[in-house]
Amino acid sequence: MARISHTSEKSNSSNNPTKKYLDWKSNDKSFEFYDKEAGDKVKVELPLKFVFLQHYHTVKGWNDASQSGIWSNEVYYIGSEPMTVRAFKAGEIATGLYKDIKQDITNAGGKYHRSVYVMLEDGTIANLSFKGAVVREWSDFFGDNQSLLDNQWIEVNTAKEQKKGSIKYSTPEFTLGKNLTAKESSMADETALELKVYLDEYFRKEEVIEAENFELNI
Repeated sequence: MARISHTSEKSNSSNNPTKKYLDWKSNDKSFEFYDKEAGDKVKVELPLKFVFLQHYHTVKGWNDASQSGIWSNEVYYIGSEPMTVRAFKAGEIATGLYKDIKQDITNAGGKYHRSVYVMLEDGTIANLSFKGAVVREWSDFFGDNQSLLDNQWIEVNTAKEQKKGSIKYSTPEFTLGKNLTAKESSMADETALELKVYLDEYFRKEEVIEAENFELNI
């Protein structure tokens, strides 16, 4: 399950409350995020403990032709919600359902990512960005435990050693932690509500953009 339902509700405009965007670093067997204030990357050593809020699909990567990063909007239903993939310096790469534009994305240097919103132990909202084999690890864990995730911590205490052919790599090992206390559950509810206010506004803007693009193509 998830603390945030994917249903849009009217709400006041809100700034993005996500404080950290963490990526898995296979060689270091740890997470990492970019600290804007420090202007540098910060390593987050294991263990990592968090509460699951909600997850989405997105695209990220690097476009060699324009020497700039690739990004897309986030979608919940990847099979029916269109994505617009862009490079920061080159503009739009492709628009449409992921399955229809996957090759264009790959050719440009983009990769599918799972965008997972969580609450950290101190109540901070963070985003965990998974790609490749980490997506499979997360999907398997989520599928096996989704009915429990509203009431328990998720922990990453160790990294899994993996190998594909001659390539060695690591993935985070997701495990269920303790049940949330009443205080922790209340904090998670408040955090989820704060994030939902922002996400409702985000997805409403995406719907407006999609409608405007449709009208322009008539």
